[in-house]
Amino acid sequence: MEQLLNEIRVNYIDPGVNELLASLAGADQAQNSPYAMRYNHAEEYFIELAEPVTVPSLRIHHKVSDPLPTAPYVHAVRDVVRQIAEQLPEAFAGVTYFFDSAEILKPCFYRIYKIENDIYLYLLRVDLGQRPLEGEILEPGNNDRTPAYATKRLYLESELIPLEAVMWESGRAKAFRIRQLISQTWIGETGKGYLVRGIWMDSDLSKFFTKLFLPEGKRCYPFYPLFCKYKTVCASVPLLSAEGRRRAVPLLHFALRTLAPEMETVQNVLRSASFSETLPDFMRIKAGIPQQWKEGLGRFSIQAYLNEREQKEYSLSYANLEAQRS
Repeated sequence: MEQLLNEIRVNYIDPGVNELLASLAGADQAQNSPYAMRYNHAEEYFIELAEPVTVPSLRIHHKVSDPLPTAPYVHAVRDVVRQIAEQLPEAFAGVTYFFDSAEILKPCFYRIYKIENDIYLYLLRVDLGQRPLEGEILEPGNNDRTPAYATKRLYLESELIPLEAVMWESGRAKAFRIRQLISQTWIGETGKGYLVRGIWMDSDLSKFFTKLFLPEGKRCYPFYPLFCKYKTVCASVPLLSAEGRRRAVPLLHFALRTLAPEMETVQNVLRSASFSETLPDFMRIKAGIPQQWKEGLGRFSIQAYLNEREQKEYSLSYANLEAQRS
């Protein structure tokens, strides 16, 4: 996958991996398998499986200009996907795998959704990079290859992205043009000399978007179900199933309809002030959002804890009200 300005390009789709995904019969109807949803101290999302997954040693280097993966790499990805799918088939229901030459340690999977006249891209990236002190090293790595290891922790990026258009070639998607709503997230610089650092409003925008759709007083850090990325509003999809994705699409669709006409105002406010729930424009927009759109995110709750290394982590949970009522 190559990203140019507001485009995500798909250069190579591997038939072998996608045949494996297509063989997951009934995965779109599967109930959520047991897995824990977590965030580490660096606010990175991961799930914890019941059984470990073995990740083989992979080459670290690959020319970005080369759109084709090597045969050993594809074989390794197919093996890892098979292991994950055995425990979590619903995560791969209806998605298509493609190779990203810029981030070879993150196999990519996508699916396109449409609601009314708007198009959304579901993008799932599975991070196969080994994290220090996490999992069991089976074979040490070196400057050219990653270590082989076994782990119950899978770091993921699971998100919905609004699209302006999909470019097709010979019956398959070749590129996704992102619908960008934000002109610029860079505000300026602070400090002097070697201590100069840039200031961006991405974090404040994510807080603004998310807090609009949370019930009053609800706290969810570091989980931002609506966040700023690609100069637009994206949605986090922590529930790794077809149903989890379907529930996220209407929320993002409504959020975009609400925020698009307000985006210039929101940017102007956050250029001169940090986010606060007492900002007049925030209070005005939030007052106009029907309660029904806040109830879905109200089912999520988060709790901080210390892991075995006494590092702070966060556990994300979801209350399935339909299951409780049945």
